[in-house]
Amino acid sequence: MPLPPSRTGAVLTWVGLGVAVSVPVVLAAMSPFLAYRNLPYIVGGFAGILCLALLLVQPLLAAAYLPGPGRARERGWHRWVGIAIVICTVLHIGGLFVTSPPDTLDALLLVSPTPFSVYGVTAMWGVFATGLLVLMRRRFGLALWRVIHNSVALVVVFATVIHALQIEGAMEPVSKWALCIAVVAASLYTMVDLRLLRPLMRRRS
Repeated sequence: MPLPPSRTGAVLTWVGLGVAVSVPVVLAAMSPFLAYRNLPYIVGGFAGILCLALLLVQPLLAAAYLPGPGRARERGWHRWVGIAIVICTVLHIGGLFVTSPPDTLDALLLVSPTPFSVYGVTAMWGVFATGLLVLMRRRFGLALWRVIHNSVALVVVFATVIHALQIEGAMEPVSKWALCIAVVAASLYTMVDLRLLRPLMRRRS
């Protein structure tokens, strides 16, 4: 028996998201570069890849675009995914530090000769700032908090994408580009929809 159109769309949405998130990770796991790396580097590297993948999910949950769970549940998932991003960021930095402390310290101090390090450190501080903002949410007015939260989130997205695109590592190039484009598109569309289109429609109604 064929699925109803609404259910078919929901299934296709979840399948498409699953493919977009999982394919770059699976292809990275098959990379020949991993044969020459130690375990801490691999763990740190894949933590960074998961961060990038989760950045695609975050705006979709924030706007409750995903079919099925409902707005309240998706907002709850949004918080848990945010926690996962913070954890993956710590694992990413920790894995790289265990592998090469001098290179990691140079990157954190912004004296590394590699250009992608600046964007990685920017994204890292943006992630930590976002987590801190969530903890301090009650100290801000909701409108101001949203502006700051969204601004920092965009910095994280763009810094992470540039950081990922400049690195030639385990990620397969085509799938990496596709994921990065999807992350930027989802973030920008969600921002425009939530902060511009929806308020405008409420005012008109």
